[in-house]
Amino acid sequence: MSASGGTKAIVAALSANLAIAVAKFVAFLFSGSSSMLAESVHSVADSGNQGLLLIGGKRAKRQATPEHPFGYGRERYIYAFLVSIVLFSVGGMFAIYEGYEKIKHPHEIEHWYWPVGVLLFAIIAEGFSFRTAIKESNTLRGKQSWSQFIRRAKAPELPVVLLEDFGALVGLVLALGGVGLALATGNGVWDGIGTLCIGVLLIVIAIVLAAETKSLLLGESAGLDEVRKIEAALVDGDTVTRVIHMRTLHLGPEELLVAAKVAVQHDDTAAEVAAAINAAEARIREAVPIARAIYLEPDIYDEAAAAKGINPAMSPSPDASPH
Repeated sequence: MSASGGTKAIVAALSANLAIAVAKFVAFLFSGSSSMLAESVHSVADSGNQGLLLIGGKRAKRQATPEHPFGYGRERYIYAFLVSIVLFSVGGMFAIYEGYEKIKHPHEIEHWYWPVGVLLFAIIAEGFSFRTAIKESNTLRGKQSWSQFIRRAKAPELPVVLLEDFGALVGLVLALGGVGLALATGNGVWDGIGTLCIGVLLIVIAIVLAAETKSLLLGESAGLDEVRKIEAALVDGDTVTRVIHMRTLHLGPEELLVAAKVAVQHDDTAAEVAAAINAAEARIREAVPIARAIYLEPDIYDEAAAAKGINPAMSPSPDASPH
């Protein structure tokens, strides 16, 4: 993903949510629908979340300092994790509380055309935002399924926007269903049930986001394609004969740390080994441009020691899970 981190999708979602939040709140004031109030708070929370993603992207671009020698790339993960907390607390818990109160103290919806009209408008606006996020994601997703893309993406912004927009569309359908049933039956309890469903939906999405961003915060290795490219670039078959073991770590979505122990010929001079290491670093950067910090340790390969078992520091196998 580019350094913009899906900025176009974030801005599209932010613009849509601000307009929708105002419209939903006006509809709530005229109708008294708890589903509309829950959806208003949902849209406000989503707007704040997109603001957090933009702030995280900007702060992550700061230059490295002696205190933070690898830079601030992980700030994007931190702000994405904050999004999940806001979605859980402000969006989900508030909707559950409001739904419970409406079921306990139901009242008839007034001026029904306000919530119905606003919900239909919101579905159209969210649909355009969701379409933008899908279009940006498709350029990066490749042959991955959507669940694989969300689980394996190293940049958090697009998965966050995708899940938020998807949750918003489903929440709008639930709100429309709750309002419709309340109008059809004359029983405001249905409005409260719709609000409860919205709260449960937001909490589930928040938990998924928290789990994925937690993995990124803990530190994930490079993807298997990148690992294979790095291993192929390391070995020249002359001075560097094999990779003994290697570790990779994402310092940010577009910054990768590579640390490897490589086998060299036992009779090579120090100058030859140093030249081979420098050449290997250049090949890695050409093969995987996001490899910014590279540390290579030359060693003599010991076949007997290798035969005792797999080194725990070896790169993940092709069957390894990304999380």
